[in-house]
Amino acid sequence: MPIRVALVGTGNCGQLALIQLIEDPRFELVAVGTSTEDKVGVDAGTLAGLDVLTGVTATPGMDQVLATKPDCLVYCAMGDTRPIEATRDVTAALAAGINVVGSAPGGLQFPWGAMPAKAIARVEEAAAQGNSSVYITGVDPGFATDLVPFAIASTCQRIDQIKTMEIADYATYDGTEVMSIVMGFGNPLDQPGMLFLPGVLSAAWGTAIRMLAAGLGVQVDEITEHYELEPAPEDIPVATGVIAEGTVAAMRFEINGMVDGVPVIVVEHVTRVRPDLRPDWAQPAQPGGSYRIEITGEPSYVVDICPTSTRGDHNYAAILAAAGRIVNSIPEVIAAPPGIRTTLDLPLVTGKGLYAAQ
Repeated sequence: MPIRVALVGTGNCGQLALIQLIEDPRFELVAVGTSTEDKVGVDAGTLAGLDVLTGVTATPGMDQVLATKPDCLVYCAMGDTRPIEATRDVTAALAAGINVVGSAPGGLQFPWGAMPAKAIARVEEAAAQGNSSVYITGVDPGFATDLVPFAIASTCQRIDQIKTMEIADYATYDGTEVMSIVMGFGNPLDQPGMLFLPGVLSAAWGTAIRMLAAGLGVQVDEITEHYELEPAPEDIPVATGVIAEGTVAAMRFEINGMVDGVPVIVVEHVTRVRPDLRPDWAQPAQPGGSYRIEITGEPSYVVDICPTSTRGDHNYAAILAAAGRIVNSIPEVIAAPPGIRTTLDLPLVTGKGLYAAQ
């Protein structure tokens, strides 16, 4: 019997998750919620870009979605700029007895030390009330900062440092809110994006730092952050508009989990809108972008992850990977004990049921 699922959030990640929820026979799509007025009343198949009609049309907000009482809610609404609202939505679903997997709110990936204790307690209480579980993940923070590093670390005899990296050209990324407000592309250099306000980097990737620390069995004393911005040498057209000459066109930031004064867990991002900007910064392993895991120890490793897709470029493939990780976790999250679940305590999600003969 298929798992009854609903989806909220029909943007970049939500649309790609919706494709699998419609096509994967393990699931029965029962509801779609959207915050975009133009999408209300549109069939889920159309929203997913598929040439099928499902009979499920998008409704505004959360209420009508929760009323369908799905077994699991796939929550892909924006969380970067609305963490309180996203947490409230997830909590409401949990209290109603609905399991949740999704991309937001990011703090729930590993909230201990990253979110206020009262906020964590409210989520846990709602999960206990509804006998439900929540698992928030993605690609980075997500499987590139937990699942993959843990798998490689399991082969080591000694670990001195783990570094995870995203190295990407975002020129084709069409998320205006993320590009302009969160990351600040196209902003004056003295007006960086929300991401670079004091403490935001540490909050956004602190979940990854602390989860890796928990898996390694070390105690992070503090999390430090650093960033650099590079201006556009001339106007540069991108998917969301034009990056004007002199405004932010490339950035490198680093978040360090410090143990006894040493950066033991490091997350680094190098993000450009043109590949020739700051050639001295790390370069991707494939044109466009890649993820990299570097472990210094015995043995040491450099592992590059190069997502590709027949339907889009490296940015599309990365979001597709995040959506796949979210959707494929549904059966294990439903089976898990109630509460906040993380990659550390979920069983290994193997991709069971995904093979299809061509």
